[in-house]
Amino acid sequence: MNQFRIDIEKGVARVTLTRPHRHNAFDDRLIADLTAALRELEAEPAARILILAAEGPSFSAGAELGWMKRAAAASEDENLEDARKLAELMRVLDEFPKPTIAAVQGPAYGGGVGLVACCDIAIASTAAKFALSEVKLGLIPSAIGPYVMAAIGPRQARRYFQTAEIFGAHTAQAIGLVHEAVEPDALERRVAEIVQALGKGAPAARREAKRLVSDIGHRPIDAAMIEMTAVRISAVRAREEAKEGLDAFLSRRRAAWDCGGEE
Repeated sequence: MNQFRIDIEKGVARVTLTRPHRHNAFDDRLIADLTAALRELEAEPAARILILAAEGPSFSAGAELGWMKRAAAASEDENLEDARKLAELMRVLDEFPKPTIAAVQGPAYGGGVGLVACCDIAIASTAAKFALSEVKLGLIPSAIGPYVMAAIGPRQARRYFQTAEIFGAHTAQAIGLVHEAVEPDALERRVAEIVQALGKGAPAARREAKRLVSDIGHRPIDAAMIEMTAVRISAVRAREEAKEGLDAFLSRRRAAWDCGGEE
């Protein structure tokens, strides 16, 4: 049985988790298949924006119960291999070279929070709830931890990693896990508006801007940093994409990549 579906239309790849009866929880198969699918989409020219969504009332409940039971009976080496595969899924999503949007329609717990944190943009329905629930199971949010902490910061992580308390979409927005919290019937409309905004950006420039955030975040502004940013912008300015963008701006016309919001 397929655990997710991929639809590509007008430059937008929508990856939809399709296990609503299991609250779109992970198991080893989903982790492997989703990682492989993301790698294929990286190289797919028809997919220029990625939306991660889910069917049913839940976005993702994190680890699936049967998988956790198998892990409890497995050796330390087997658990290490499983953990590496989950960590790799998070890395691939976090480093995906195209814009990523999490459309969070319902609860996201544990690893589901990790998926949200790894996306560039996260929009949550007010019906969504969140929890880093691992400690309730005697576990820790280790594989997802770097990405969640990058989103919410160490201070909030010190609280939510330990309390495992459930919090709503507005709190998720306040602490930086999601960018916006909207009414349930407005979620898809808001995601479409963001896709439209992304469509006005130059594809190569978007990739470079995403890489820039990763490379300069939480690092000191020193001579090396200043030089690196100068080198990057000078290289980008020399590209045909930048020349087209500047000419379009000065000529008051749409750039070649701007499809009026349709990728």
